Amino acid sequence: MSDLNTQFAQAQQDVQQLPERPGNLTLLRLYALFKQATEGDVHGDKPGFTDIVGKYKYEAWAALQGTAQETARQQYVELVESLKSGSTS
Repeated sequence: MSDLNTQFAQAQQDVQQLPERPGNLTLLRLYALFKQATEGDVHGDKPGFTDIVGKYKYEAWAALQGTAQETARQQYVELVESLKSGSTS
């Protein structure tokens, strides 16, 4: 397992232990980066107009289309680290 994969796995654990819940936009960013890092580009049908949360999640993930999975992992780790240090909310 590479160092980045180890950091990514640790960040997944760390995000569950944050002292304060991040804001909705930060949660969307975390979701999108996680999905891009683990599954690659967005796939499946875009949720309908009645599934507002699903629609926002899909759109956040779709915005990362073309981002390399390794890059998404690195950005996820960096975002979690900034949340742990309290510099992002």
